[in-house]
Order: sequence, then structure tokens, then C-alpha cells
Amino acid sequence: MEYDYDLKYAKKATAILVLLPLLVMYTEAVLIPSLPTIQKDFGITPSDASWILSIYLLVGTISVAIMGKLGDMFGKRKMFLIALIFYTVGVAMNGFAPSFKFLLFSRGLQGIGMAIFPLGFSLVREEFPPKMVPQVQGLISSMFAVGMVIALPLGAFISQHYGWRWTYLSVTPFAILMLIASWTILKESRYITPSKFDFVGVALLTLFIVPSLVAVTRAPSIGWKNEQTLALFITAAIAFILLVIWEKHVKDPLIPMSIISSRNPMLANLGIMMAAFAIQMMSQANTYIFQMPSPYGFGKSVLETGLFMTPNAIVMLFLAPIAGRLMIKIGAKFFALLGSSIAFIGLLLLAKYATAVGILQFIGMTTIVSSGIVIMNVSLINLLIFSVKREVMGTATGANSLFRNFGATWGPAIAGTIMTAYATLVHITRPPYTMLVPENKAYEVLFASSAFVFLFLAILSLALVEVVKGINST
Repeated sequence: MEYDYDLKYAKKATAILVLLPLLVMYTEAVLIPSLPTIQKDFGITPSDASWILSIYLLVGTISVAIMGKLGDMFGKRKMFLIALIFYTVGVAMNGFAPSFKFLLFSRGLQGIGMAIFPLGFSLVREEFPPKMVPQVQGLISSMFAVGMVIALPLGAFISQHYGWRWTYLSVTPFAILMLIASWTILKESRYITPSKFDFVGVALLTLFIVPSLVAVTRAPSIGWKNEQTLALFITAAIAFILLVIWEKHVKDPLIPMSIISSRNPMLANLGIMMAAFAIQMMSQANTYIFQMPSPYGFGKSVLETGLFMTPNAIVMLFLAPIAGRLMIKIGAKFFALLGSSIAFIGLLLLAKYATAVGILQFIGMTTIVSSGIVIMNVSLINLLIFSVKREVMGTATGANSLFRNFGATWGPAIAGTIMTAYATLVHITRPPYTMLVPENKAYEVLFASSAFVFLFLAILSLALVEVVKGINST
């Protein structure tokens, strides 16, 4: 079937959709170096402070599924703008938060805005010329890494010199500009499928997501065998079973099982979830190696860590659009296999040599891993969006983001547990203090575990069905 596409519009919309992940990742990353200061200002515990991160992920994980479905029902542009409004309001309110509870509330509003990504992916697939889609998806994917690298040094500088509130106040004008540009430029999707909203599905999804993510977040500190942890996991498991049963039988499901159980969507969702899990484990290990005092790490500051991670961002920014363009000729399945294999090799090198090499060699190995990850991610998202009908694109990409967030939540929890298991008490002399430092064995386990996740993904990619190679106007 032939479709008419507006190339000028596609180029304008690309600028918006590529800059948004840069904005969002900057906003999230600047929060990390500010957590100790926020904890001090509000007089809260480290456990309380962790909820500043967790509440965003909790609300966002539920939001992506709901807003994706609403996008199919009422229009993806409309839901995209609503999500972006919530995000902008949340960011602005963060900078004026008078209390910890207020900050959690505003972070929750910000979490609703996480739905801009699956909705944005849907708009790209629906309104852009098919040959342009993989390259644009590649650019969007690379901007997540670029935003993180920019944010680490810049966020640390702003927080240190002007206070943590200015990390949000400084980004608010840009969020408003992106909202205005999106409102002005983006067109409504031509595919709208009116249907009944699945309120029971939302309730069951919430009962699954909230207990499971709370359990995973708290388990490293209170214990995986703690009664509260087990009760939360049991609640989540029951809710998950009921959710699957309900979604299979309801007429208009929130998450159609027929979509996510099809071969490519199922494999892409599983792959992205497992990759997000491994990436978070690797990232946590990288951060500790960079910042732990010598001889347990390189003893670098947050600012220096961000600067040393710049090569990763440059490589990802360069490779993602190239892979997107080439997969039209070669195929996304090939690049999924290639990317996961490269990441596997890089992580094996890190598992063996991470603590025995200099900082430049370490950066080189992490850059190899980043290259593989970005190639694989671009491949999987394109295999997903070219495998489902446009009428349910919002639902499919929303479910994909749900899987990604779920995997990303487990990564830090498992990494924290492993680091605690292989930690030693170290006495630092200048300035004098005592701290738990991960031993070399912890990094070996983390990198090796991540490596075998990508080995499994390489094997999994062999089962994918090629749908991107040779695309023209479908």
C-alpha cells in the first residue's frame, strides 16, 4: 500500500524527537550527583532519597503502557503533548520543591512524561518515509547516551556552584521550548482506533508493577529473603497471572497478548528488557571503577567521569544512524546479531582486564561495549515497529518501554547485591574516613554476567524474522 509522506515535515519533526532524549537524559543524570545534597537539605535518609529516582520509574513504567494505548485510541500527537506537559510541569516544580513529599509528587508528574518516547517512536513509524525510519530511530537511540555524558559533568558543575534546584530550573526553559515546538510542528497520527479503555487491565498492571519494582528497589538494603520483600513479590506474581488471564479474554485489552506474543515483538521486548538489565549492571560497575579511590579504582570525580565517558557517546552518536541506514540494505536481524556479539566480546574483555589496565584501555573496552549496545538497540526497536500494524503502534511501543524499564530496575538491584557480597572495608587517610569498596571479584562477576546476557541475546537474534531489509513504502 502506498502512502504520501511529507519529507519537509519529517525533517522538522526529527529535530524535535532527537532533541527530546537529550533533554530528558540530561534532566535525569543531573539528579544523580545532587542526591547527597537533597538528602541533607530535607533531612532524609539515603533510603528515602532513593525514592526520588524510584518514583519516577514507577510512575513512568505504568504511564508508558497507558499512554501508548490512549495514543492508539485518541491520537498519538495528542497523548504525546499531554505527556510532555506533565513532564515540563514536573521539571519546573522540582526546582521549587519546599519539602521532600512535594519533590516526590513533582517527580511523579515527571514520570508520566516518560510516555513521550513510545509515542514518539510511533509517530516516526507512522508519519515518516519508511527508508528514513531506521536512521531516525538510530539518532534517537544515540541521544540517550549523549545526554547522559553531557549531564554528568555539567550537572555536577551546576549542582556544586549553584545548588541542586538550579539543575531543574536551568532545564525548564528548554522543556517549555520543546513543548511549544512539538505543539506547533508535530502532526496528528493518521491511525486512530477508537475502543473501550481497559480499567481492570490498568489496575492489574499497577498491582503488578508497583509491588515488583518496590521489592526490587528495596531488596538490596532490607534483604531478598525479608518478609516484606517476599510479600511484595508474591503480590506482584498473583497480579501478573491475573493480568495475563484478563488480557487474553477482554475485548479491548490494555496490552494485547496477540501483539506481544508474536515472534518479533516477543523477542524484541525480551531482548530489550535483558539488555537494559545488563546495561544497568555494567554502568554501575563502570561508575564505581571510575570513582573509587586508588588502588580500588581510578579516583575520578563525577565531572571527570563524565568527560572520560565522552568517547562512548561520540561512538554511539556516529554508529547509530549509520547502522540505521545500512540495515535497510543488509537487514536488522544481522545488526542485532552483530551488536550483541560485539557487546559480548567487549564485556568479556572487561571481566578479565577491567581492574588490571590503565584508564585509557578501560575506556577503550567500554567503548567497544557501547558500540555493540547501540547497534543492537537500534536493530531491535526497528524490528519491533516494522512487525506490528500502525493502528496498534502506540500499544506496542508502550509495552516495549514497559519491558525496558522493568529490566533497567533489576540491573542496579542485582549489581548492588553483588557489590555488597564482594566488598571490603577500607580506611582512607586523606581525608580520613572508612568506606565499603567493591573488590575486583565484584567487577569480574558483574561484567561476566552482563557478557553472557548478550551472548544469549546473540543466540536469540537468530530466531528473529527479517522485516526491515529492502523496506520502501510499507
